[in-house]
Amino acid sequence: MTTTRSDLPLLFQPITLRRLTVRNRAWVSPMCQYAVDARDGVPNDWHVVHYGSLAVGGFGLVMTEATAVTPEGRISPEDTGLWNDDQVRAWRRITDFAHAHATAMGVQLAHAGRKASTVRWWPTETPGIVPASEGGWQVVGPTSAPGDGVEAAHAVHALSDDGIRGVIDAFAAAARRARDAGFDAVEVHAAHGYLLHQFYSPLSNTRTDRWGGDFDGRTRLVREVARAVRAAWPDHLPVFVRLSAVDWRDDGWQLEDSVRLAADLKLLGVDLIDASSGGVAQASIPAGPGYQVPFAEGIRHGAGIPTAAVGMITGSDQAEEILEQGRADVVLLARQALRDTNWPLRAAHELGVPASDAPWTPARWRGTWH
Repeated sequence: MTTTRSDLPLLFQPITLRRLTVRNRAWVSPMCQYAVDARDGVPNDWHVVHYGSLAVGGFGLVMTEATAVTPEGRISPEDTGLWNDDQVRAWRRITDFAHAHATAMGVQLAHAGRKASTVRWWPTETPGIVPASEGGWQVVGPTSAPGDGVEAAHAVHALSDDGIRGVIDAFAAAARRARDAGFDAVEVHAAHGYLLHQFYSPLSNTRTDRWGGDFDGRTRLVREVARAVRAAWPDHLPVFVRLSAVDWRDDGWQLEDSVRLAADLKLLGVDLIDASSGGVAQASIPAGPGYQVPFAEGIRHGAGIPTAAVGMITGSDQAEEILEQGRADVVLLARQALRDTNWPLRAAHELGVPASDAPWTPARWRGTWH
């Protein structure tokens, strides 16, 4: 006898955000691929296979890698983008394939700020910055101060008021292209030490104008980007924001700041907070299984907004427990999804979901467990 939806583990119950219903709560986290060898921001055959394999693996929603809203917003020259129509057409091929297999697609819109123009993070490459002579570009930030990683070698241009307005407009334009590309959700990347995080963290924003100073000033950019993206994006589809919930420094951004910002973003029409952490400055991070789940839990309950938990979530029982305990509304898998692109199918079997209720695609039905 086929189980009813209410009898399924929470991991395999659908979730609806606005009018988007996602078939389960096992989602793929954004993960940079650095695979655009043409350096034109256009996703290629690698991306078709990569995202397609995750779609047929049973994930409810697959989020793209950080996708730049301008050429200068790329982390590396090999990043994907959404600043022109060639990129829209290439992404459409991927979203159409995912939809044919009942998987929703989200795109993470990003600007790397002072962490841009770096050598792609592949094991075959030597970390460093990409100079203009090799295809690099001028990087920007809230001030002229560089970061403290490999990007410390950059000369950073402090954004003017007009430059900041240009960033906001670029996010909105990319959101409009995302809909043309067939995406079901957009995520504003405001984490991991990239431009929007550089503005709201007190470790990196020492401006004294309206874009700096106190909490309201430092968070103004992420709020204005969220407002612009929400206005540019269809009202019936959700907007997410990824935050670094803490900087892991006593003198940095704290969880209570994230709760306050998340409440503001909710009022602006943001539908879910993707709760990650760190990245703006060197810090000691106590990584371990589920180490960031408390941030999703704190924001969910403190701001009254749905959240996604991410960070060393690997097992089906672990994922189900996070949802059962009300610590998050969905779970995002990153490295584990790379190791096992069929993770939801395995998780369904381990949690006792009948094959008929698991997210198998017909062409792979013969792989079901018996």
